[in-house]
Amino acid sequence: MNKKQVTTLAERVDREFLPFVRKPGRYIGGEINQIKKDLSGCDLTVALCFPDIYEVAMSYTGLAIIYNCLNKIDGVAAERVFAPWVDAEKLLRQKEIPLFSLESKAAMKSFDIVGFSLTTELCYSNVLNMLDLAGLNIRSSSRDESEPLIIAGGGMANCCEPLADFIDLFVLGEGEEAVVELIQLVRSGEKAGTTKKEILLKAAKEFEWAYVPILHNSKLETLHRMPYGKNSKLSNAVVEDFENAPVPLAPIVPFVQAVHERVSVEIMRGCPGRCRFCQASFCRRPVRCRSVEKIVNTAKACYKATGFDTVSLLSLSSADYPDLEELVSQLQAYFQDKYVGLSLPSLRVDQQLKLLPKLVTSVRKAGLTIAVEAASEKVRQIINKPLKDKDLFAVVEAAYRAGWQRLKLYFMVGLPGETEEDIKQIVDLAFQLARLRKKVDGKTGQINVAVSWFVPKPHTPFGWLAQKPKSYFEYAKQMILDQKRKLRAKFLQFKFHDIGGSVLESAIGRGDRRLCDVIETAWRDGARFDLWDECFDYELWQRAFDKFGMDIETAAQAQFGTDEILPWEHLGGPDKKYLLGHLEAAVKICPQNVALPGKSTM
Repeated sequence: MNKKQVTTLAERVDREFLPFVRKPGRYIGGEINQIKKDLSGCDLTVALCFPDIYEVAMSYTGLAIIYNCLNKIDGVAAERVFAPWVDAEKLLRQKEIPLFSLESKAAMKSFDIVGFSLTTELCYSNVLNMLDLAGLNIRSSSRDESEPLIIAGGGMANCCEPLADFIDLFVLGEGEEAVVELIQLVRSGEKAGTTKKEILLKAAKEFEWAYVPILHNSKLETLHRMPYGKNSKLSNAVVEDFENAPVPLAPIVPFVQAVHERVSVEIMRGCPGRCRFCQASFCRRPVRCRSVEKIVNTAKACYKATGFDTVSLLSLSSADYPDLEELVSQLQAYFQDKYVGLSLPSLRVDQQLKLLPKLVTSVRKAGLTIAVEAASEKVRQIINKPLKDKDLFAVVEAAYRAGWQRLKLYFMVGLPGETEEDIKQIVDLAFQLARLRKKVDGKTGQINVAVSWFVPKPHTPFGWLAQKPKSYFEYAKQMILDQKRKLRAKFLQFKFHDIGGSVLESAIGRGDRRLCDVIETAWRDGARFDLWDECFDYELWQRAFDKFGMDIETAAQAQFGTDEILPWEHLGGPDKKYLLGHLEAAVKICPQNVALPGKSTM
């Protein structure tokens, strides 16, 4: 790799771009706590890319952690690059201004490494768009030594074959230590004048978490044979000493209000719950906890550096943090007179009930959120979320008595073992919980119900199963709305995820490398911001699948044989037998409604 000259675009950005975009605050940089180094004086420069807009990107803790880790290294500079919204993209293309970083307004193409955070399958078209806006070849096979090394990490790295032709190297698992090791390897390689391909080969040999797609044949039967190293399977990077893992103590304060504008402190990594639909709970292991002292000190430092009025305690399952009561008490004692609230996502209902008295004064009572997932206890057993109705009713009544007036409930439709009655029961259960408030103050509770459509995920026990047809979800949506009308429940507000988006998520999420052509075609035809209702075009994606002899719904409804080689099984994740054991346990709960996939007929 050759050291590149840094091209800065500050004057052009100020003169030709910022005065003409809808929200210039997304693109100006210069926020409190940003880190800006002299790029020309650094040994290695990294563009940290998030394939969504500023408001979403600035809410993603993973990016903030990597930004902090890399900028702590002398001679290494990391700057942020986010996806420009449609008005900004149009202007960049019209003026022929390449995509640039926020800190130095440096052309993304000038960086030595470009790294993407992949948090959802529906961001892939934005990845290609950002590469193209930067003036880079989107296919790794077409890029030469003058172009940056393109890497990607995040949750989707564990099922990354649909992006394999565009990315040079995927970091599997947890990134904060792995990325630092990778940076040091690239840095020494650059000093030695090593070629990009030699650096990739060395990384693949040295790191079990480094997946280099060009070193693997695209056919499934040969994809899983490792062309280097000792192991037959890649492994996720794991931060063993989570207590002392790096955390940003001075997070950047965004200029434009972010989706989640708060102090975010990760209290625990991993989840002992093992909900059978959840990829993160099976891929992010083992469970590790930070001490109360570490969390409280981190929260204090971040508050002093930002002035945010909410502290959010992050984990996959906050209820399982062993010292949660003590932690809430200490945070409450420090922040209560500062009018700073606590946010406790992912609490289990029994734990919420136990903590409600303490939460009354420390959490703003705008609304209480409960992820119920399924309205029937039977389906909750199948998905391994053992929530009892009596506990749910007890916590909601206690919440009303403590002053909460609104609830938000999350449900999923299309889960294994589900019946029509189970779908209608979503409305019935929400109705009963709203009426439960009458026992407290004679009023009816206001409940917002968010309904998503089940997507079978790789590296989960349900990854072998088919997604329900699109028509099933459309019928279920109508059934829910009809049941609401029947009950005259105006106090229930339902919000539904886009059905087409969930179908695409399933079709891409469990796909193989053949989907690279589909994704490129969809992007060239205009696919952008597929997570956004105002931008997503389902028919465009249908045409892209059709062009290569595939059907999007057939792909979404794929069911894999238990002996079949899966497109993701070489990419970290739990042992196949362990996952199949979970699937068999789910089938035993309701064998008449959940079928175990047979062996492959191929």
